[in-house]
Amino acid sequence: MPKICTPLTDTAIRNAKPREKTYTLGDGEGMYLEVMPNGTKFWRMAYRQPNGRKNG
Repeated sequence: MPKICTPLTDTAIRNAKPREKTYTLGDGEGMYLEVMPNGTKFWRMAYRQPNGRKNG
């Protein structure tokens, strides 16, 4: 079962500042925001394939 967390707010996304290493902010149900050291932000989705392999 996925970990339950509160959805990210617009303010939290805008205030996500770059750090020395890439980090993630969870949005729930496998969705997360990845913040890169150069300030770029990507939405990603973690999921499992039918054969059990993990993606994301």
